[in-house]
Amino acid sequence: QVQLVASGGGLVQVGGSLRLSCAASGSVFSINTMGWYRQVPGKQRELVAIISTGGMTNYADSVKGRFSISRDNAKNTVYLQMNRLQPEDTAAYYCAYRDSRYYWGQGTQVTVSS
Repeated sequence: QVQLVASGGGLVQVGGSLRLSCAASGSVFSINTMGWYRQVPGKQRELVAIISTGGMTNYADSVKGRFSISRDNAKNTVYLQMNRLQPEDTAAYYCAYRDSRYYWGQGTQVTVSS
């Protein structure tokens, strides 16, 4: 089992920044992919950004140039730096971990007010 603990959500004004963190613990494999998805009520969960242990990244088109994902492999922690936040970024953000298994963390709410 892998446990994921996310933090860093909150309320921010349009154009502001937030940084999300997610730490993995338990039976974490040395090769894995971690990242963030988001979901608003009534819609499907969607990819925001993911990063492999080797540093390969993938971003949703809607966040490219504004969000940056990084990780500290020694700490099994992934970070999402979110800049120039917009109202459409408002969602519950979920940390994800994948190797041959798939785990989700608890959601952390990000609300961007105009």
